[in-house]
Amino acid sequence: MNQPFIEVAAALIFRDSKLLIAQRPPGVHLAGLWEFPGGKRESGETFETCLLREIREELDCDIRVGDLVFQTKHDYPGKSIDIRFYQCQLHQGEPKPVECAAVEWISVAQLRDFEFPKADEKLLYLLTSRTDLWS
Repeated sequence: MNQPFIEVAAALIFRDSKLLIAQRPPGVHLAGLWEFPGGKRESGETFETCLLREIREELDCDIRVGDLVFQTKHDYPGKSIDIRFYQCQLHQGEPKPVECAAVEWISVAQLRDFEFPKADEKLLYLLTSRTDLWS
């Protein structure tokens, strides 16, 4: 049985040794969990273009997309996802929770204080060991 395969781009937006996270809104898959903002790649979009669009829609701000930091695949019941996480910088505006429940700027020490989806576990380990990303 084949299940849907979804490609996702996510932004690791760092500022002043803090990382931006967003809370998934009620009524969606994994509602209430925290994540790195981004979303599903549409047909014909690059992952970078997807991120620019998703961040405008979700957070009403603009970013600069940098290097790919991490890529992982994860199987959930009913769907498989391929997530690519890019190091990003705020370019214009201040992130606001437009299509998410809340946003927070957190330090590396606070990463374990928030509940993230299972698909992010390896990335969370990487973020705690790659202090260069936070500076």
